[in-house]
Amino acid sequence: MKLTFLGSGGGRFATITQRRMTGGIRLDGIDGKNLHLDPGPGALVRSYQFGLDPLKLDAVLVSHCHTDHYNDAEVLIEAMTRGMTRKRGTVVGSQSVINGYQQWGPSISKYHLGKSEVKALQPGEEYELGNISITGTRTQHGDPMTIGFKLEWNGFILSYTSDTSYFPELKKEHYRADVLISSVIRPGGEKIRGHMCADEFEKLVEEVSPRLAVMTHLGMKMIMDHPEEEAERITTRTGVKTLAAQDGMKLNLDCYLARQHTLDEF
Repeated sequence: MKLTFLGSGGGRFATITQRRMTGGIRLDGIDGKNLHLDPGPGALVRSYQFGLDPLKLDAVLVSHCHTDHYNDAEVLIEAMTRGMTRKRGTVVGSQSVINGYQQWGPSISKYHLGKSEVKALQPGEEYELGNISITGTRTQHGDPMTIGFKLEWNGFILSYTSDTSYFPELKKEHYRADVLISSVIRPGGEKIRGHMCADEFEKLVEEVSPRLAVMTHLGMKMIMDHPEEEAERITTRTGVKTLAAQDGMKLNLDCYLARQHTLDEF
C-alpha cells in the first residue's frame, strides 16, 4: 500500500504561483485498487512525473468545489475510462461536486460522469468501493457541502480532513484513524476561516492519536515558515510522528499497521 503526494501546496496563492505542487494525493494498492484524492491543478502531469499511471485508476474522490481540489478531475476520469470509451471506475464527491449546491458546482460535467459509477456523499454516509469503506466526514469550510474522507479496509483507517476549520466535534469524525492527513494552511496560531493552522492541527492530533499524522495543502505563509519545524514541534508535544508533506513524498502504509483497540477506548 503506497501513498504519494502529488503536491503539498494549497490555497489560492500557493496554487497560482505553484510554489508547491497541487496535484492531490494518490493511493495505490489499497485492497487492490488505486485512488486519486482531490486532483487539483497539475494532477495529470504530476502523476506521470512521479511514475504513476492515471490509466490504472479505479476511483477519483473530490471533497469540494474549490479549484485546488477538483481542477484535474475530468481529465483523470478520461484516463480512468480510457478516453471515455469504457464503462469503468468510480467517482465519489460531495453534493456540490456532483450535483451542485447554490453557487458551488457542479465541478464535474454530466458527460464526464457518464461512464463511471457515481456517488454524491453526505457527511456520515458510507459508500462501499469493493472492500473499502468510504465515509464522508463533517467539515466547516467555504463550500458548505465540503466533506472529508475516512477510508477503512482490512481494519486499517486512513482519514483525510480536507479543508476545514477546527471544531470540537472534528475528533469524532476521525476517531480511530491510523493515519491522519489534514489540510494545514498556516503556521503556529495564525487562524484563518475555513482552515486549520498548525496549533489547531496539533490539538486534533492529540485528540485522535493516530500512528502517523501528515500536514499537507500548505499555504504560502506555512511554506515560507519552515513547515518541517512545525511538524517536529507537533511530534515532540504530542508523541505522534508528524510530517509536513513534500512534493512527491511517498509513504509505505504497510509500516502503519492497524492498531489493536482495547475496551477502554469504547
